Amino acid sequence: MTVSIRLQRHGKTKQAYYRIVATNKTSKRDGKYLEILGTFNPMIEPPAVTIKEERVKHWVSVGAEVLGITRKIIKNSIPGLIENRDDNQRSKIQLARKKRKARLAETTKAKK
Repeated sequence: MTVSIRLQRHGKTKQAYYRIVATNKTSKRDGKYLEILGTFNPMIEPPAVTIKEERVKHWVSVGAEVLGITRKIIKNSIPGLIENRDDNQRSKIQLARKKRKARLAETTKAKK
């Protein structure tokens, strides 16, 4: 089960507000969710954002994917959380590429 953190729309026509939820990636936009992580109201100036930081950190550490505008909201509210995770993933990928290139270089030398 892949978990994603995204927005869930509520409110009336042209008076929308959103919940930030952790949900199964395959569920519908306004369908079932695992947990409510906060709210986002873009209709007021400045937009109102409330986030349960500990729960967001938990879901991100477990491997939840942060989608769409929710990514920007979380970056502004909890600086460094998503950037650190992205940096860690990027470094793991780069390390795996170096190992693969070294392994291929060894096999081509052995064949010659």
